[in-house]
Amino acid sequence: MEVIGDLPRELFLEILLRLPVESLMRCKCVCKYWYALISNPKFIELHLKYNCNNNVCVLLKRCLLTCLGEKENMLSLVCSNGFSFVNLDVDLSLYKKEPCLQLLGHCDGIICLSNYRDDIVLCNPATRESMVLPESSIPCYPPISNLIPQTSALGFGYDAKTHHCKVVRIVSYWEERSGSDLPHYSRVEVYSLAIGSWKEIDVKVPAHVWYSPCFETYFNGAFHWYAIDNNRNEVILSFHLGNEEFQVIPMPSALPLYDYSMCRSLLVWHGCIALVIYPRKGIEKSFEIYVMKEYGVRESWKKILTIGPLTKVEMPLAFWKNDEILMEGSDGLVVSYNLKNQELKDLPIYGVPKSFATLVYVNSLVSVKGGNQMIDEGDNTGENVSTLVTFPLLSADN
Repeated sequence: MEVIGDLPRELFLEILLRLPVESLMRCKCVCKYWYALISNPKFIELHLKYNCNNNVCVLLKRCLLTCLGEKENMLSLVCSNGFSFVNLDVDLSLYKKEPCLQLLGHCDGIICLSNYRDDIVLCNPATRESMVLPESSIPCYPPISNLIPQTSALGFGYDAKTHHCKVVRIVSYWEERSGSDLPHYSRVEVYSLAIGSWKEIDVKVPAHVWYSPCFETYFNGAFHWYAIDNNRNEVILSFHLGNEEFQVIPMPSALPLYDYSMCRSLLVWHGCIALVIYPRKGIEKSFEIYVMKEYGVRESWKKILTIGPLTKVEMPLAFWKNDEILMEGSDGLVVSYNLKNQELKDLPIYGVPKSFATLVYVNSLVSVKGGNQMIDEGDNTGENVSTLVTFPLLSADN
């Protein structure tokens, strides 16, 4: 059995796998051997698998007010193992004071940020590595002079075919002074970390993305948006990152025609997509939760429960710890509602009202520049260390 110091090699690796990213980054400076080991793609994969099984957190974006009254974006981690809350030291200089900053998704420890107008940024908050994506492959000027291009949708997630992350962008072209609330046509492009460039794909967009709070969600290999189809029906528009095709998912048949006084939010709960319906305004709000038991099948929508009425709660943010849901209070305070005992608990997290966004998040060593061996999102079993990680032995003075 190989020995490192006084420890068997396998035990040494098991210890490293349980260290947080911040500690591993410091360990890389110890010697060449440790640097090569921690930088090895197989070790990065195993460390990610361990965290997927044991250290899933909620990444929270919010705005804080400075002493000068200016809004600044802050990223924080909320961990459900007990309760811990920590602000992340991430360089958000590009979007630090951007009021419309969006969290577009999470993939293996990497998050995607944008304001839908300027640059798209990939960032690993744990390693503090970030990268601005290259310019779009779609020309700035449309072939028809009276059409105005606009980014109508962005999404980010994992492609199980290539084992890499992808960004999808929908550019819609609006007819100038037409008064229509639907675009003339749309184009689609995809950025892959495996290739490092954008490519336009020849695909029809079957519905038009509209804004709805806390709706954009990655699930089941696809990214999802709230949308309106050509018949002006409310639908969920999904884009599968593997086959790069769109799918229209119908809303529950029990829902009435669109009511502007009601909001729709889409979350992930117990391995299913969950639709939350609630009033846009009001001191008291009730939250109806529908779950799609069989993905893509309208008849499988089932109303599970109704939360409330609750006072001073603005909107849902994310399910966490299985039986609790994080919610934004109307006063800028984050609260957690327990579905079993129906208790509402204030959390010591404040921000500017309506500035909150969340992602289910896992710390990792994965680089935003690609070149990592990603893991299949359905394979988090964690193989034996000795069969997956093999490193060349270095001399003791290295």
